[in-house]
Amino acid sequence: MNILITGAKGFVGRNLVETLKTVRDGKNRTRALKIDEIYEYDLDTDPALLDEFCAKADFVFNLAGVNRPPNPEEFMQGNFGFASRLLDTLIKHNNTCPVMISSSIQATCIGRYDSDYGRSKKAGEELMFSYGKETGTKVLVYRFPNLFGKWCRPNYNSAVATFCNNIACDLPITVNDRSILLELLYIDDLVEEMLDALEGKEHRCEFNGIDTVLCDSGTYCAAPITHKVTLGEIVDLLESFKAQPNTLVMPEIPAGSFAKKLYATYLSYLPKEKVSFPLKMNVDARGSFTELLKTEKCGQFSINISNPGITKGQHWHHTKWEFFIVVAGHGLIQQRKVGTDEVLNFEVSGEKIEAVHMLPGYTHNIINLSDTENLVTVMWANEQFDPNHPDTFFEIVE
Repeated sequence: MNILITGAKGFVGRNLVETLKTVRDGKNRTRALKIDEIYEYDLDTDPALLDEFCAKADFVFNLAGVNRPPNPEEFMQGNFGFASRLLDTLIKHNNTCPVMISSSIQATCIGRYDSDYGRSKKAGEELMFSYGKETGTKVLVYRFPNLFGKWCRPNYNSAVATFCNNIACDLPITVNDRSILLELLYIDDLVEEMLDALEGKEHRCEFNGIDTVLCDSGTYCAAPITHKVTLGEIVDLLESFKAQPNTLVMPEIPAGSFAKKLYATYLSYLPKEKVSFPLKMNVDARGSFTELLKTEKCGQFSINISNPGITKGQHWHHTKWEFFIVVAGHGLIQQRKVGTDEVLNFEVSGEKIEAVHMLPGYTHNIINLSDTENLVTVMWANEQFDPNHPDTFFEIVE
């Protein structure tokens, strides 16, 4: 299959092209598509190549368009004129392969969407539908809501990109109304839908005003997963992401959630000096202890380094429990149920990594058995450490 992408260097085009390459090169095993050539067409492409691409394409993604031209007249030229040229070139080569066009929710021309941009997108849609009727070609018209994700240009046409960039770079943002509700489509969800379209499994829809209504026989197409969130919610999440290197607290980011997608987007805007950050090492003669990561509801992770011959621990907890995972060195973990004499011994080594429960009500320690090497232990506790209620009581194991 040969695929033509116009607007290939734009936000959507770049994400689609890079994903198609992973499929073509056998790196993406989630799709059974066979891709031969990916034709990338953009403003700096030799115009003569459009003829060649349109002659050979088996599927066309028309992502070319104009969002913020210097003159309003350029909306129609960029969003209607090029689409017309593209379709004329396909007709010239008798190529009736499927064609997808990226439109916008603004093509509804309802309320605030009644604009030069919206009308130019609507004209592009009508052109596409007429082309489909005249040639019998399968056309797929997508009205995108607000898009977000990596590689989106800030200070252009995406508030999310601007917020991510500015907050990551310690620049000011302006939010006049935190209650404004946005419908947002994540770039990876959109690209998955575009791969579905390549496989003939696109999702169809109609529109009730500006609301997308999925239906099998719909005139339009749509990505089935979007998120409706307020500007205030977006900013609050971004501020929590920014604070994470200081608090070590990772906010909840469930699978498929907007928070998870926004966090990935935010990280893509980090300047180099923020990509890495220091952690506080608590160092003494025994070694060191460093908190790595805290979660809102599932405890925290730490790294413990014990010098040769050192014993650490010698305490117990009422409710707190932990995993000790030795990743380097050779050690012994001991546990004794408080009030008894029976000791549980667990010899541990980085050569055979395993997790050992530190049981509630059992005093426990960890001993570095080596005379020359440090013992490195990853520790997870089921709750964040609270210095006011540490639930930690000294008692020697034996």
